[in-house]
Amino acid sequence: MESRVQLQPAYVLHSIPFQNTSLLVDFFTLDYGRVRAVAKGARREKSKYRSLLQAFHPLLISFTGRGEVKTVGAVEAGHGAILLQGERLFSGLYVNEILCRLLHNHEEHKSLYKNYQDTLVALQGDSNMEIILRKFELGLLAELGYAINLDEDYLSHQPIDQDCYYRFTPDVGFELTEISEDEGNNPRIFRGYDLIALRELNLADKTAATAAKHLLRLALGAHLGDKPLNSRSLFTSQR
Repeated sequence: MESRVQLQPAYVLHSIPFQNTSLLVDFFTLDYGRVRAVAKGARREKSKYRSLLQAFHPLLISFTGRGEVKTVGAVEAGHGAILLQGERLFSGLYVNEILCRLLHNHEEHKSLYKNYQDTLVALQGDSNMEIILRKFELGLLAELGYAINLDEDYLSHQPIDQDCYYRFTPDVGFELTEISEDEGNNPRIFRGYDLIALRELNLADKTAATAAKHLLRLALGAHLGDKPLNSRSLFTSQR
């Protein structure tokens, strides 16, 4: 049975050329999650879609289709576009890329959609980017069922102690551990102090901010697989 969806709030996550003049677009929608659809003729110079199908532009889209790939029927502008520049633009592209990689088609994620909107608005301002991204990543993992418990040791259920060290296992949690010479540089061992800082989103300390970024990379990497994220190379090229 063919589905018809009218004026669905959405953002463009990614698009690639399709056939001669069209685009294959991954949308993040309010009620249907990730939706892949063909925007016919969108690459033509006079296309009414061309200026609208851009990342970070709030849209209202209509689409139809029986299979996994839908056909765009209409696109309207929503509220004003989010304008990102420099590293904040790269951060937005990073958020879009991990959503493309981790979301399944046609699975509703309304709270994640709100988290995404809030993240884009925050990136447009002057708030700490590390905090914005870590908050989004923690929310994304929780929404997908892989929440990180930053409150306690998963074995003993004792609260995380700032003076102790913990070994992290993705999708399992933290286990109290002793530091030996062999494990002094183990990338899966974290200070309790840094875990508490992440839990409280207090990342003014550079060491804590670095640890938080590394921890979230481990947690997301368990689901992203070995294929590198293209958006990360943008940050590297600027340094």
